[in-house]
Amino acid sequence: MKRVFVIHGWQGTPESHWKPWLKRELGARGFEVFMPQMPNPIFPSINEWVDTIRNIVGVVDEDTYFVGHSLGCITVVRYLAGLKEGQKVGGVVLVAGFYSDIGLPEISQFYTNIEEVEKAKQHSNKFVSIVSDNDTSVPLEKAKELNTALDGELIIENEKGHFCEEDGVVELPSALGAILRISKNS
Repeated sequence: MKRVFVIHGWQGTPESHWKPWLKRELGARGFEVFMPQMPNPIFPSINEWVDTIRNIVGVVDEDTYFVGHSLGCITVVRYLAGLKEGQKVGGVVLVAGFYSDIGLPEISQFYTNIEEVEKAKQHSNKFVSIVSDNDTSVPLEKAKELNTALDGELIIENEKGHFCEEDGVVELPSALGAILRISKNS
């Protein structure tokens, strides 16, 4: 069975924004969907977040997919970078993702370097970045920087902000479409 792990962002929950909608849509299409509550979402620790993913996912294979939102994106990248040689996942969708400094010292331990991004690329060859042209939390240049480093497909949405309920985003068809597309040939 194809499994999708949806990782929320800083100060988030699995039930916030478009994630419940995505879980319903993927579940209706036969995917098993996991949406863990990441520990200490207000004061997150990269080690705790990566360990949480590792413990929930178990063994990865090419029927394992990830969707990250904001800080969840960099967490997924760091998780992938830590996989053993030869382990592959089916694909990754990153919504409002970044990997370098976006000016928030509270999450600075999550920032990574290009070497870790390169390691992550060894574990999947399917990356899709969904970004907004008016995101005030993650500047478009920072989101594009991560996508370029991953050699991913870039989807730029118009006026979706940071893809939050406050921005009016409670459904995210582009994320659903990306998972369906990248899982089709896996």
